[in-house]
Amino acid sequence: MTQQDHLVIATRESPLALWQAKYVQSSLKEKFPELDVQLLGLTTKGDKILDVTLSKIGGKGLFVKELEAAMLEGKAQIAVHSLKDVPMDLLEPFTLAAVMVREDPRDAVVSHKYASLEEMPAGSVVGTSSLRRELMVRSRFPHLKVEMIRGNV
Repeated sequence: MTQQDHLVIATRESPLALWQAKYVQSSLKEKFPELDVQLLGLTTKGDKILDVTLSKIGGKGLFVKELEAAMLEGKAQIAVHSLKDVPMDLLEPFTLAAVMVREDPRDAVVSHKYASLEEMPAGSVVGTSSLRRELMVRSRFPHLKVEMIRGNV
């Protein structure tokens, strides 16, 4: 097998990351059936430190450092990762080479009691791992309490 017909994708081992990487893998195999596409699952520093908010331990870049290292070391040729966790400024020699078609990008409220944030009474707690969502909730719904949580699904 030559280097041209073999491709390794670096990915985190979280359920969402693996789903995304497998989606890219199947898309590549469909377009290039002769290509052997393998996944290299990695655990990142961001996956290991779960009891501290990301802003306090180095930001979202914690999820890509190990993926970048795998590419620099020649263990993988590409990485698949959630765009929301990719730093705005990529280090050399990395580039954002492709973005897959998105599903519905809107945020969702998940609650057993309420259909929307508007229905929630004062003092209700909203959990999020996103600073953007936290600011939005605090701005539009100052009567709600926001607590930071870790995780994306």
